Amino acid sequence: MNHLDALVEALPRIGDGILVTLELTAGGALLAFVLALALGTTVRVHNLVVRGSARVLIEFFRGTSLLVQLFWLYYVLPLLGYQLDPVFCGILALGLNYGAYGAEVVRGALNAVPKAQTEAAVALGFSPWQRLRRVLFPQAWALMIPPLGNLLVHLLKGTAVASYITLQDLTFETSKLRDSTGDTLFAYGVGLLIYFVIAYLLSLGMNLVEARAKHKLGRGPSLRDVLRLAPDKSLDTAADTGPAPRKVAP
Repeated sequence: MNHLDALVEALPRIGDGILVTLELTAGGALLAFVLALALGTTVRVHNLVVRGSARVLIEFFRGTSLLVQLFWLYYVLPLLGYQLDPVFCGILALGLNYGAYGAEVVRGALNAVPKAQTEAAVALGFSPWQRLRRVLFPQAWALMIPPLGNLLVHLLKGTAVASYITLQDLTFETSKLRDSTGDTLFAYGVGLLIYFVIAYLLSLGMNLVEARAKHKLGRGPSLRDVLRLAPDKSLDTAADTGPAPRKVAP
């Protein structure tokens, strides 16, 4: 059997592996985003106990290996009487690990908003929740999207560890393709290409989210302009020509 025939035969299994990878990516990203928002805002509160607890959680999950966390959830918890579904276990490990990293992104973006914005909100009588929701977060959101997009791509690549807990994801099916063809270069080349395509599509999606967030703040073109097939040259022409020169009387 040549490589092409083996690939065609493996396509259904590879498709199932891609679905498992996407499921882990979507579930892990959603959980990580919720945790990042919760922990990233909690570490900014004045209560020392609450802030310290959030900081301990962040540092613990950032400072320990994702693979060790996954093994602990899947192999150690059953010894304590808790058996987790493999998919849920993978989503939980990814969400906890990358949510801790995302919390630092959220904290840094909120701290990057000028203090004058908070002072103005206080002067207007906004409550702490109103200041966060209506003043701080809309401005910080545009700042945190690029690093969160990078974490999303890292999370996608991190799903490869799920093959260690019997999940037949893309990495697992790539290994099966290598076993059937005996060609490591070909099999992992296919897997490399698939991961790249998924990561590139995720990056494009995050770029669109960033463009929309910046446009709402008046800092960039609208999403319609970004998606326009032909570039709008009217603004460039206006910028190049500038205002008409004034006639100076002799």
